[in-house]
Amino acid sequence: MSLNVIGVDFTYNSQPVLSEVDFQLEGGELLAILGPNGVGKTTLLKCINAIHKPSSGAVMVEGRDVLSMRPDEIALGIGYVAQKNETARLTVFDAVLMGRKPHIRWKVGDHDLKIVESAIRRLHMEKLSLRHIDQLSGGEMQKVAIARALVQEPRLMLLDEPTSSLDLKSQIDILTLLRRVVDEHKISAIMTMHDLNTALRYADKVLFLKDGTIHSTGPACDVTSEVIEEVYGLPVHIHHVHGHPLIVPAA
Repeated sequence: MSLNVIGVDFTYNSQPVLSEVDFQLEGGELLAILGPNGVGKTTLLKCINAIHKPSSGAVMVEGRDVLSMRPDEIALGIGYVAQKNETARLTVFDAVLMGRKPHIRWKVGDHDLKIVESAIRRLHMEKLSLRHIDQLSGGEMQKVAIARALVQEPRLMLLDEPTSSLDLKSQIDILTLLRRVVDEHKISAIMTMHDLNTALRYADKVLFLKDGTIHSTGPACDVTSEVIEEVYGLPVHIHHVHGHPLIVPAA
């Protein structure tokens, strides 16, 4: 899976939100989009998924421009997990099964049911399987949304703050699973995050947005304290604990 974002601009109410965004991502890579609140991280994800239409530029997935594809074609290749998900009177199992919709032609088959059961097990949601999603906590609902995206079997996953509302163990479980799926199936994944330490631990690459443009991008292991201070306006130190970077505010 290859993703090529070329010169993407996005304007909202005559105000520029994104300007000349360019980056590439290959199969087996996990990218974290980082930056202060309101900088355009979620908007960029929605432009990649054609939920928003850029004012200029192109988003190429495996050589095809996403902006020219039908919604059902996009759903076959791209899975999207939003920050907030709508609740309805569905069981967890049925809500996850909805992720199979792009693959189902006439009726749900045994193969579809097995994929859903597997995703529910991988996210340790067996006890929630028959609960209605309007009875779930925010963190539980986030897991349902991620499971629904996984059963789409996408080649590209877009996750908007996938660990929001999750406790520490659930955060680690979700990101470890995402890392494993990316590595084993050689898909590409992009996640927006606020937790820099978590992002640097799990991502291959990072992309820092500042004022709607790319401030810097590159391997997560190459991030410097100078870049973080320039993007966030806060001096920091980077230490390493058990081989993982740990960002500590200098003040």
